[in-house]
Amino acid sequence: MGNGLSRKLAVIMHADVVSSTRLVHLDETLAHERIRDTFQRFSDTIRLYNGVAHEIRGDALVAEFHMASDAVTASLAFQAANAAHVAELTDDVRPVVRVGISIGEVVVADNTVTGEGVVLAQRLEQLAEPGGVVIHGAAYETVPKRLPFDYEDLGDLELKGFDGVVRAFAVKLRPGAAIPQPGPLHISPVVSHRRGLMLAGGTAALIIVAGIWFSISPFGEPAEKNVATPQQADNPSIIVLPFVNRSDDPGQGYFADGITEDIITELSRLSNLTVLARNTAFHYKGEAVKPQVIGKELGVRYVLNGSVRKSGGQLRITTQLTDAVNGTSIWAEHYDRKLADVFALQDEVTQKIVAVLAVRLTPAEQGKLVHPGTNNLAAYDSFLRGLQYYRQRTKEGDALARDAYRHAIELDPSYARAYGALAITNIFDSMLGWSESTSEEARERNLELARKAVALDKTSPEAYWALGFAYLFRKQYDEAEAAAKQAVALAPNYADGYGLLAFINNWQGKSEDAVRHIRKAMTLNPYYTHEYPWNLGLAYYFLGRYSEAVEALQDAVNRNESAVLARLFLAASYVRLGRQGDAEWEVEQVMLQSPDTKLSQLAATLPLKNRDKMIAFSADLRKAGLPD
Repeated sequence: MGNGLSRKLAVIMHADVVSSTRLVHLDETLAHERIRDTFQRFSDTIRLYNGVAHEIRGDALVAEFHMASDAVTASLAFQAANAAHVAELTDDVRPVVRVGISIGEVVVADNTVTGEGVVLAQRLEQLAEPGGVVIHGAAYETVPKRLPFDYEDLGDLELKGFDGVVRAFAVKLRPGAAIPQPGPLHISPVVSHRRGLMLAGGTAALIIVAGIWFSISPFGEPAEKNVATPQQADNPSIIVLPFVNRSDDPGQGYFADGITEDIITELSRLSNLTVLARNTAFHYKGEAVKPQVIGKELGVRYVLNGSVRKSGGQLRITTQLTDAVNGTSIWAEHYDRKLADVFALQDEVTQKIVAVLAVRLTPAEQGKLVHPGTNNLAAYDSFLRGLQYYRQRTKEGDALARDAYRHAIELDPSYARAYGALAITNIFDSMLGWSESTSEEARERNLELARKAVALDKTSPEAYWALGFAYLFRKQYDEAEAAAKQAVALAPNYADGYGLLAFINNWQGKSEDAVRHIRKAMTLNPYYTHEYPWNLGLAYYFLGRYSEAVEALQDAVNRNESAVLARLFLAASYVRLGRQGDAEWEVEQVMLQSPDTKLSQLAATLPLKNRDKMIAFSADLRKAGLPD
């Protein structure tokens, strides 16, 4: 934040641990460790929902958000995860948190936040039940009512230090509803000022385009579920739930996540097995959901779950495969191995699943169930840490991710995925304005990193995804399409591979192919991000199916209200349907978010090969009120 003072209106979250003094009396050392872990996990959730955790004050945490909806959703997401976490503890040192959320004026200096907004959030937090959330009436007014929250009106309250009365509401997740997942391209207070820059300059020619699809990369995060996954008639179907971290160090969660993702990746290579995507699997992280419920929600037949315990040079992995129709355990096993044997152990687990489910392997797949990444444990660990940092979606997190990927490459110069991940992180930084590396030379370096990944491992779908994305950033669409096709050829269950392929097809003028590919991606990844329906709406618009385009694009905007291009194509679709008022309203929302958006810039940046389509799109937006 710098050394100066900054006064502004902000959404403030204040959280503290209930009865922290009692916890300290029970076991001082353990209490401090668990409180610190609690706020670290809460801070991670805050970052996922585009907030900034400013400071931790003993048993309290203060954070800032751009939107009240993000603050409320982050709070409820954490409270649900923390309830599951403390339920597993075997003693009475169980940190439970209360949360208050306000809208008010604050003063920011040196990462410290003070002012009326903070005090109000603290007063509201004191009204919350243990594990609960109370919000300011002003925040309640701004949270979209489409979100699955129930509110209890606490009335007009007299709070210490405030003149007059303050309206407050207790908020809970609606019974049976899923917590909304973070929108990858929501703009946080830290980066919101860049939006205009991203749309204004000539160097942004592909920033607003590549960024649209990038956030559902192999390193992306889940969003809302749409429909259950239809099972393929002849194929068994499976979801691999995030393995639970049972290590003494809560910070080893990244390692358990890495084990889970590698098993998903390996199973995704098999054409006769339907495997749900990582995004959808991680929607259930931290939730105690019965396999039968998951099976009903997703239309999947089998559920694999497990745990990882890493201690010194030893590793214990437990696994259980369950029939989601009747809840019967089909196979369970625990493995005690040396940590260095982690790669062989992952292969053993995947091979066992294939054998138990009697998955038919094609001749080309016979040798695919072999871990293709690295045999260097330190390089693997550094790579997994890089993924954890990258998913923070912050400038600082990306810098740490790059260092981790580079360290992995230093430890194992033949580690293909590390090269691909480094290329994608570099490109992402450029798109968000976090790096000055937007030159042709920088784009060439990133392409070379992706090419290196493919050269080192031609069996890796992630390497080809990175190559396709690097080509896309250079507007080499035929090469990008070829790379994306190879990614899904190597992994027929690779949802984000189909998503990237659909995105490329749309700009090439192959929108019928785009519809087919994005539908396939949605099937494999029911908890998809807003980019999926945005891409589907884009295809329908280009195909002249405007009513279907409106339906898909409205879904995209509902999932991410900051999705500028989705709003623009929605406005153009409304014009085609004669809904002039709706079209003008969408353009007004775009201008509020990105005042520098103009037709001339869109015409210069959107990479449509068909010039006539660009002219028609511009005419629709001009009629909707977008300035030239």
